[in-house]
Amino acid sequence: MIDSGILSPLAERCRPKTIDEFKGQEHLLGKGKPLRNMIDSGFISSFLMWGPPGTGKTTIARIIANSSGSIFHQINAVSSGVRDVREIISKAAEAKETGFKTILFIDEIHRFNKGQQDALLGSVEQGIITLIGATTENPSFEVIPALRSRMRIFKLNELTEKDITSIISSALKDDPVLSQWKVDVPKTAFDYLYFISAGDARSALNIVEAVVNSSPEDDLLEIDKEKIENIIQKKNIIYDKTGEEHFNIISAFIKSIRGSDPDAAVYWMARMLAGGEDPKFIARRMILLASEDIGNASPNALLLAEATFSAVDKIGMPEARIILSQCATYLATSPKSNSAYQAIEKALSDVENEPLYAVPLHLRNAPTGYMKNIGYGTNYKYPHSFPGHFVQEDYLPPNLKGKQYYFPSENGSEKTIKERLIALWKGRKKYD
Repeated sequence: MIDSGILSPLAERCRPKTIDEFKGQEHLLGKGKPLRNMIDSGFISSFLMWGPPGTGKTTIARIIANSSGSIFHQINAVSSGVRDVREIISKAAEAKETGFKTILFIDEIHRFNKGQQDALLGSVEQGIITLIGATTENPSFEVIPALRSRMRIFKLNELTEKDITSIISSALKDDPVLSQWKVDVPKTAFDYLYFISAGDARSALNIVEAVVNSSPEDDLLEIDKEKIENIIQKKNIIYDKTGEEHFNIISAFIKSIRGSDPDAAVYWMARMLAGGEDPKFIARRMILLASEDIGNASPNALLLAEATFSAVDKIGMPEARIILSQCATYLATSPKSNSAYQAIEKALSDVENEPLYAVPLHLRNAPTGYMKNIGYGTNYKYPHSFPGHFVQEDYLPPNLKGKQYYFPSENGSEKTIKERLIALWKGRKKYD
């Protein structure tokens, strides 16, 4: 065991000081790439870094601070507010008068509310500060348009297995503490570190440090998979029920069902459940999908989806996962049709864009003698009085006569529906 109580955490000790030491984000930091060009030129404009945890956002900001020669301030939006921002802006204005530039780095900038973000606008526009923001959330949703328009946006990607392996190898070699022991990490352990950290360098380094600190000094010759498993029992699943991954994964889930891939649907559902998503949220989305993407091609889909929500509400996790899986695989393997969805969208469009035509007299109810006398219900053809309980009648306003909204597909039960409608409305409606 290494006594590192007075030392900074390994992730901090191994933080790169220069751009050449940085590993990963080649699309931004490689030779000739946009962020690298900005750093090399020394002309730093305001920008946002958007990416998952542990991908290097804070490190890049600090590298810029070290290389730019600017006054550097760093705050976290969780623990700071408008007062802190205004104090820094005031100092930056004074520094500008003496020829010094100021960079303000705000970590987790998405935690600032609209008012707090508004407080930054003037100083950014006037060049009092150069603002660097870091966020794990999509800035399109979490950063106000006025601020986004004044900043470039750089998307950081999850680190690759090669990146994580390189970062860990460098730490074992170069860290003044770990380098005292010639620790071996077999490939299986590197693979597992990447898996368990989910591309988060900080998480991977924390795991290595925890393994080292929990091991006897005479047992620090190898960090294997078993030792890692003893330290951390659960994978670092990147999933924020209110953040970017929430929307990304539910989108992948819905599109997998729509695309009739039950395997992908179950995988994305598992990602949500493992990340702590509310199972009733998943069930609600499947109710909507059952109508929007399946509809009358398989009418039982909506019934099963609604029953799934009820069952999940009654049973709860972890058993609810089985019910959700049954529903997801049923929906994914069902014939698909969005005809009902298209029908209502077309009808709503006409309601929005056409005059609101009066209900034809023959379709109006006539509960009183007066209404009958003025023509309400006159000449209405009662379908049950005709053979087959059907008669061709006009049910739309005269101005919309012949208008069609619902066109059944050739899939599943809708093929039968289509055939019936063709037979009933021959000469009046076209479904081919």
